[in-house]
Amino acid sequence: MTTPALPTGLGTGVGSMPGTDPRAASSIVNGELDLAHLVELPGRGVGADLIGRMAALLVDLPMDTATWGYRLAQRDSLLTRRAADYLKEDLDVVEELWENAGFVGTGRAFKVQVAGPFTTSAMVELPNGHRVLRDPGAVRDIVASAAEGIAHHVGEIRRRLGAEVVVQIDEPMIGQVIDGTVRPLTRFDPIRAIPAIEVARALGELVEHVGAPVILHDCNKPRWDLLEHLKTVAYSIDVTAPTAADLDGIGMLIDRGGVLVAGCIPSTEPARPVRAETIATDLAAITDRIGLNRKVLADNIIVTPTCGLAGASQRWAKTALFISAEAGQLLSGDPPRCESR
Repeated sequence: MTTPALPTGLGTGVGSMPGTDPRAASSIVNGELDLAHLVELPGRGVGADLIGRMAALLVDLPMDTATWGYRLAQRDSLLTRRAADYLKEDLDVVEELWENAGFVGTGRAFKVQVAGPFTTSAMVELPNGHRVLRDPGAVRDIVASAAEGIAHHVGEIRRRLGAEVVVQIDEPMIGQVIDGTVRPLTRFDPIRAIPAIEVARALGELVEHVGAPVILHDCNKPRWDLLEHLKTVAYSIDVTAPTAADLDGIGMLIDRGGVLVAGCIPSTEPARPVRAETIATDLAAITDRIGLNRKVLADNIIVTPTCGLAGASQRWAKTALFISAEAGQLLSGDPPRCESR
């Protein structure tokens, strides 16, 4: 099966939203965005956050709560059932919204977010209390289980919505995994560094198994050493203050035909107003600094907030998504060159 192309020249959200009402959050997301996404509502508590959702997706690896977070378990638990119920509720809401809007079966793009296997391994404990990341065999099990679970998740959404599904893999701890700086549970419990090329190989196998366009999201310092070896994914990063290394990395990504998912809009309400025109102009300025043809603004860029919106007010969450969508549309119109200011 040929993987469809990732839609570009538009805006989307990172995933999380404020509040606990999936209908209210989904209505905002599907009302403001051409590339809507499945909402994450960590405010609902255990089983609804980034790692908790994986309890509903991992195959043959049950999860339960632990003293410091989550732990792999021997059998399905209350957590597993709660996470599955949250996921079903969120999907039911989206399916109803799409039916009412006439989107079902149209092939419209729709994005889902899942925790990456390395962040999951860094944050979840084994039954014996050690982090999964400490055990190479357990990490391989997480990668395989996540690949199978995400593929099933994609298939379920395609069946319900008739959509072209885009998968965002959230790996906020990937840099710590590569550098070997994930904090162990005790100082007698060292956790090895995993080389970038090894991480890229595992993620590449997962991406191939999923069979959908994939965005790798990392809200921390970009890891261009990883992207150098991982050539089949779009990259979602904060581009509000790019370094020289970031400009080189963005140039590498776009030169090879990749997609930059550009985090530009603050994830909480800023003191000064934000305008879509300014966001589009600033993105154009980045491509100008790199020396890229402005055609890439429409062909190789998606606009998003800098990170999830769970910590935002309801008002700002809606505003941020509106600005993302509007700025994305402006990219196809060749924004004016940025004047010194």
